Amino acid sequence: MFPAALTIRDVVIRPATLLAPMAGITDTVFRRVIRGLGGCGLIMTEFTSAECVVRDSRRSQRYLFFQDDEHPISGQLFGANPDSMAAAAKMVEDLGYDLVDINLGCPAKKVVKCGGSGLLRDLTLLENILRAVRAAVRIPLTIKIRAGWDEKSIVATEVARMAEGVGIEAIAVHPRTRMQGLEGCADWNIIRDVKQSVKIPVIGNGDIRVPEDAVRMVAETGCDAVMIGRTAATNPWIFRQIEQFVSSDGMRGNYDEPSEMDRYDLLSGYFRSLVASELPDALGKMKQFSCWFTHGVRNGAELRRGVHSSRSTAEVLDRVDAFFTRPAAA
Repeated sequence: MFPAALTIRDVVIRPATLLAPMAGITDTVFRRVIRGLGGCGLIMTEFTSAECVVRDSRRSQRYLFFQDDEHPISGQLFGANPDSMAAAAKMVEDLGYDLVDINLGCPAKKVVKCGGSGLLRDLTLLENILRAVRAAVRIPLTIKIRAGWDEKSIVATEVARMAEGVGIEAIAVHPRTRMQGLEGCADWNIIRDVKQSVKIPVIGNGDIRVPEDAVRMVAETGCDAVMIGRTAATNPWIFRQIEQFVSSDGMRGNYDEPSEMDRYDLLSGYFRSLVASELPDALGKMKQFSCWFTHGVRNGAELRRGVHSSRSTAEVLDRVDAFFTRPAAA
């Protein structure tokens, strides 16, 4: 049975599905796309440097900006200094976030040097950080972890127990090691082991590509909710599809596939929102997302070439409109 909701203290997440934090992706524009499509219970920011938040308030305002219709929303931080992490978490709380989350999963080298999955090699420092942040904020505090640094140091259950003892209120588990990166298969058995070792909610993450995977993860691991990252970037409808798949309206097991015009509406709306947001890298994001959002579009390669050769946001919008409104795409 897929859980109807996830409750983290006083925050009710319904449905029990979460958008994973992704650098360069889960900004306010993308999060609102996911919200608008429906089916996602909790959205999260890009993972943000605590040092950046504390030292450069102007830059942090960009990463931590959100709008009222994004609630419930969690702000995710990474860092390796307990004082900076505590101060940044307090700022997240003061900005009005519903939860604050600590990233212990990012495998990128520049993040590992100052937090992320690098902290899985120093559990004493990690515990000090968790205690400092817990003492600094009143809102629910959660963490997202990997299985461990490598296959010889799987520490997920150890970290989960320690975190629960410190006062962490939920844990998301991506069951790959840091050394795996995004390669290989996610070992869902690790999610199951964590779930059996703690009483706080456990959120499963990794290798959910279709609604059937989400249901299977819950069945195999007993996790309390699922978190989706990369699939949401290529198929933003995944959360709505999961909701449809598990519904009890007599159509169990069915879900809608987006039509070509659904993809046009999404791509055009997303691009126009990027332009309106006046983000300095709007054109770059358009080119980035054209590679993802056009999966399943007939002659999508042609559209991607057109977007990537564009020199302005206006040219991108013109090419998208022309592609989808031509007779051949009808």
